[in-house]
Amino acid sequence: MPLAQDILHFWFEECRPWQWFRRNQEFDRSVSERFGALAEAAQHNRLIAWEADQTSSLALVLLLDQFSRQIWRDQARAYQGDVRAQRLSQLALDQHWLEHEPQRARRQFWLMPLLHAECLETVNKAIPLLERWVDVATADVARRNRDILIEHARYPWRDGALGR
Repeated sequence: MPLAQDILHFWFEECRPWQWFRRNQEFDRSVSERFGALAEAAQHNRLIAWEADQTSSLALVLLLDQFSRQIWRDQARAYQGDVRAQRLSQLALDQHWLEHEPQRARRQFWLMPLLHAECLETVNKAIPLLERWVDVATADVARRNRDILIEHARYPWRDGALGR
């Protein structure tokens, strides 16, 4: 699927890792201009066929979990694809796609939806997976998220966007 390949090439080849996690309006605008229509389609379940293949499923995870956060930053819609992205993370585990993925960065983004979950059980599940397939530093982020969930039962930084 050429569109899925475009997403993966953009994220893993064109972008630098520091761009993935820093708030930057120019980068957000670039993601929105290039992939906004696809992210919209993903959120409205118009890319279901992408779930059948490892490559396109990872592109779909990026659209639902990462790109949505850039395109709709500080809006409720930024989190609209989270549950589906978490389901795709589980699919990657069930299909053994993670263990066949040689690139650590790709494994990281397969698991990122679990780290982003506002469910303590899901984040707890993510920690050993991140330690095994990614690195301790990313697992430590999940541990910090777990501690916030224990204290607040949610991520307070989402409160404004989610109207709570």
